[in-house]
Amino acid sequence: MNLAPYLEVFRSRRVAVTLLLGFASGLPLALTSGTLQAWMTVEGVDITTIGIFTLAGLPYTWKFLWAPLMDRFVPPALGRRRGWILLTQLLLMAGIAAMGSLSPAHAPWALAGLAVLVAFSSASQDIVVDAYRTDLLKERERGVGAAVSVLGYRVAMLISGALALILADRIGWHETYWLMAGLLMIGMGATLWGPEPDAEVRAPRSLEDAVVEPLREFFSRDGALWLLLLIVLYKLGDAFAGSLTTAFLIRGAGFSPTDVGTINKGMGLAATILGVLFGGTLMVKLRLYKALMVFGVLQAVSNLAFMWLAAAGNSYPLMVLAVAVENLSGGMGTAAFVALLMALCNHRYTATQYALLSALAAVGRVYVGPASGFLVEAVGWVSFFFFTFLAALPGLALLAAMRRILDALERDKAPG
Repeated sequence: MNLAPYLEVFRSRRVAVTLLLGFASGLPLALTSGTLQAWMTVEGVDITTIGIFTLAGLPYTWKFLWAPLMDRFVPPALGRRRGWILLTQLLLMAGIAAMGSLSPAHAPWALAGLAVLVAFSSASQDIVVDAYRTDLLKERERGVGAAVSVLGYRVAMLISGALALILADRIGWHETYWLMAGLLMIGMGATLWGPEPDAEVRAPRSLEDAVVEPLREFFSRDGALWLLLLIVLYKLGDAFAGSLTTAFLIRGAGFSPTDVGTINKGMGLAATILGVLFGGTLMVKLRLYKALMVFGVLQAVSNLAFMWLAAAGNSYPLMVLAVAVENLSGGMGTAAFVALLMALCNHRYTATQYALLSALAAVGRVYVGPASGFLVEAVGWVSFFFFTFLAALPGLALLAAMRRILDALERDKAPG
């Protein structure tokens, strides 16, 4: 098999910039969530205050509210996309460095304010990085672009999460946060190095246009409501299975937390990264519809591996198999799904439309958790994982029914 046509796209400057900006997007997340919680715990902050600090992540949920501003207004340098990216990165660097100068024990509420500022700046960076990636990448690069973006994001989360905790034990919390702030120079360098999109697109004429026109334009398309439903349903089975995987492996299958941390978290992350890279590479030749269907079927079938494990009980070979297959196929599905979101955006309103579509995509992931718990109590783990397989089928059926619309996206008949 000649791999050259598949791998040639990795030499693209656009793909390289996408990788580095994915890293810049992933770096701040843990610094206002898990890593910050660890710092507060070490400093002896009470659990109630730590719980309140989790609200710092709210800007990630509501980022679509100010996305129209980033479509409408153009910074004075580097254009509509890169100008905003650089501005948010400067705010992030200043905010993270300032967090490192404080102490959770002595100035908790000042630290909370900075954490919210960092989360707001990070969510804003995500808005415009998603928009820039969508505007920048050519159609054949979307799958690979989605893959390397996820790769950069995950690597950054490891650095600001697991590695930051290790560093804090050795060099201190303040120095660790300052180091994390310095790592944003990678993203700033990518922003300055990044090219402008080939197509020059005029910004909306007014703020009203930036808010109203993205919705009007999207809903004027053939099958708009069905497209929105597909976004919710495509990864629903995956979301159901993933919502209680850790609890199942410990309580349902009887594995130790060390086993789960090593295999499910460690090997699972590696399998996800391999999946998005493999899926993105295959998408160089696969059409969008075919990639979504093939990867979606694999996602659904992978849930049956956990049903097999639930029926068999404590089996390390089956655990490794289930975790590897589920994360590998989930990563492939993610590459195709992000490519779909990019294909659905009109370049004039990319920031607003991508923010809204990605928020909609999170609906299943956010709201299936409570239902999953009740379902396990009612039917047990074996039947639960079979249900997660069934939950993936409506999305695949809808995908099959929408083949004509998805093929039209690749023929550039959709706006944008």
